[in-house]
Amino acid sequence: MINKRLLIKNLLTHNDENSFYDKKRKLNLATKEGKAKFLKHVCALSNSNPENNSFIVVGVEDEDNKIEGVDFYDDSKIQNLVNSYFNNPPKIQYENVAFPRLPRHKVVGLVTIYPKNKVTSLNKPIWKYVSGRTFYRRGSNSMSTLGKYELKNTNKTIVEAIEKNASNNIQLTLDSVFLFFERHKDEYNPTYKVFNEQFVLCWAGKKKTVGEKTFYSRVDIELVSEQVRLFYSALDEVKIEYNHHSFIITEYVFLKINDEFDYYPFEKTIINFKRNGKHDIATELLFKPPQFNTFDLLHIFNNCNAILEKLKKGIPLNNREEQDLIESPTNYLICILNNIPNAYKKLTELKPYLKKIENKTSYIKYKEAVRVLRKIKYNR
Repeated sequence: MINKRLLIKNLLTHNDENSFYDKKRKLNLATKEGKAKFLKHVCALSNSNPENNSFIVVGVEDEDNKIEGVDFYDDSKIQNLVNSYFNNPPKIQYENVAFPRLPRHKVVGLVTIYPKNKVTSLNKPIWKYVSGRTFYRRGSNSMSTLGKYELKNTNKTIVEAIEKNASNNIQLTLDSVFLFFERHKDEYNPTYKVFNEQFVLCWAGKKKTVGEKTFYSRVDIELVSEQVRLFYSALDEVKIEYNHHSFIITEYVFLKINDEFDYYPFEKTIINFKRNGKHDIATELLFKPPQFNTFDLLHIFNNCNAILEKLKKGIPLNNREEQDLIESPTNYLICILNNIPNAYKKLTELKPYLKKIENKTSYIKYKEAVRVLRKIKYNR
């Protein structure tokens, strides 16, 4: 079993970018250009490594290898992006790897591209890349051709050696469990569970009882055997269940308009642990957007817009408006889900102003709103 934190350290310490490894400060999969550049690197690494894994490390400064980290990325649909644009798409996996010196909400992203042993090429155009283009690595550069490309195995031995040196051991696992408990206060109920006598999973969350329901907030779940953070939620209400071979997380979204509110099931994540030393993660979107009174929504929408206009003009907010600003991302989300015109545009316009505010609660709610919308979009 590979310790992913140790793997990343080995890649950063002993290797500059090359034909089996690339590093990025961050990924931008929200734009055509960002998607195209990510696909280019996946294609190039796949074609240059037909018999061994290749990697992209995300959250690292290019010049000095300084680990800055990125936000937790929980989008399991990244494979769908690869499948939809490639002939012979490779299997890829994005993992969130915890590092002790990073803030609790930051991780290093590790993209593993598994060997396909077939030539991968674009099956349709994206951004400035035309259909049929094949990418490959020459040193640290991604090259391209529209002609025939011949697969060559040049990295298998060195990659196998790097992965072997990153193998887990009992001391690393125990140290990681102790570190997890140190990083989470008693109020977050840190605990661990062993699955199939191979996998050690730690989790923590602040317990809250609402009626007959028990939720956990600020949930952190980490597979310490591999140093992979499997789940992280800053605000969501989460239900935790487990049995002998599975760990089940059900997320709920709290939505409120005036006195009308509820906890709505959002997404179920099931982590299955197998006897062969592997695990897989299955997700199911449960969310059915609630419908609220249109008159009330328009009133709230206009109030959010008035606050946004004040921010644009640099006019100070009063105490009531500052409180309303915290809920603005969620209010805009509800308006979007109820098809209020221009609600998404206004939510996007709000983002830069929220980033500047010292209290990050409203900005975290913005990111949660965007995540909900992204999940709904992908599942459609």
